[in-house]
Amino acid sequence: MSTDFPPKDLVCLVADKNMEASLRGLLSRFHSLQIRQVTCDLFVHPDRDPGCLLRSHDFLRPFASQYEHALVLLDQKGCGQEETEREVLEADIEGRLGNQGWADRGAAVVIAPELENWVWSDSPHVDRALGWEGRTVPLRSWLQEEGLLPAGFSKPSEPKRAVELVLRTVRTPRSSAIYLALAQSVSTERCTDPAFAKLRRCLREWFPQSSG
Repeated sequence: MSTDFPPKDLVCLVADKNMEASLRGLLSRFHSLQIRQVTCDLFVHPDRDPGCLLRSHDFLRPFASQYEHALVLLDQKGCGQEETEREVLEADIEGRLGNQGWADRGAAVVIAPELENWVWSDSPHVDRALGWEGRTVPLRSWLQEEGLLPAGFSKPSEPKRAVELVLRTVRTPRSSAIYLALAQSVSTERCTDPAFAKLRRCLREWFPQSSG
């Protein structure tokens, strides 16, 4: 279908408002991601993680001629198929996208177990965004005392529960603004999560920096 305007770079379908805020914050830091600036629209699937997993191809089908690339982002935990490896879930979504006009222009990123796994970088910006900065006990020490950060691990075993408990302790309501602040400040190179690495790799392949 022809359009009056050239296609935008990217359409993103995510499972909730916190993902939307995180992705919006990340894409605003195109220099840190080592990509060019992109034109992008973000949508939240009304059926959250299961909707993104099973029906993202239907949601994104009308946009196939309006955008160069499509990205689907969801949590493994809560998607309804938690026993399936994230790579398998991603391949299933990408296969359905390919059958609906996206060919090799679409990608899925399934975060195991959930978005909050990206929060737990060793950056000092995490303490600030979560309202922990200036407290006597370091945040990671407190997490260990609460049994949320096993010895020798870099991230809590239940990342979302850890975020919620920290915010409850500092009496700060959980909001998308926190995720936006984290995405706008924490180093994009320090996150070791495999799903984040895939997101970064896709963006760099699709939108390389200008050689000029």
